[in-house]
Amino acid sequence: MPPLVKICGLSTPETVDAAIRHGATHIGLVHYEPSPRHVDLATAAALRKRAEGKVKVALLLVNASQQLTGQALATVRPDIIQFHGSETPEWLARVRQLVPAEVWKAVGLKDAGTLDRVARYQGAADRILFDAPAQALPGGTGTRFDWSLLRGHRHAIDWGIAGGLTPDNIGQAIAETGAPLVDVSSGVESAPGIKDMDKMAAFLKAVASC
Repeated sequence: MPPLVKICGLSTPETVDAAIRHGATHIGLVHYEPSPRHVDLATAAALRKRAEGKVKVALLLVNASQQLTGQALATVRPDIIQFHGSETPEWLARVRQLVPAEVWKAVGLKDAGTLDRVARYQGAADRILFDAPAQALPGGTGTRFDWSLLRGHRHAIDWGIAGGLTPDNIGQAIAETGAPLVDVSSGVESAPGIKDMDKMAAFLKAVASC
């Protein structure tokens, strides 16, 4: 079976429809103002409603306050809440106990030591999303990590990969890592925050052929 596919950073009804039409299993909505993919909570709620029952919807937050996290969950009602900052396992565990959504944690994969530290999230996160180490922004930078770090690793938590994935390299990424889920954002854009329908279709087609 090919991996699950999440198209992240969607911001318009047209791109949500295209992701669904071409076979995505998940979509991601970013609520983080510095990001070029930021959507306000009302827009996120409308896009989530449009996708309801067709794909799983993740809402991405970065170091959000308790108040904002609660407001975002109540307004958008996502299937998944994805934390993409320096959130602790203790915070994730608390959220996981209180809300019906899955809890995902993005982790910048720098070296083998990162894999050891990820074990702290066991029981706190439903899935770990391995990404490139954070730069000016915590994700969506088009930078990939060293896929060989995951070769042969025994994962204690469900996981996936992100960071620098494109229609051209996704086959290699899957072959090297065996990832059960892949997450793409900038790799299917014509400009930061602007999704390209043809690239989205090409990415999903490439994954389906794996």
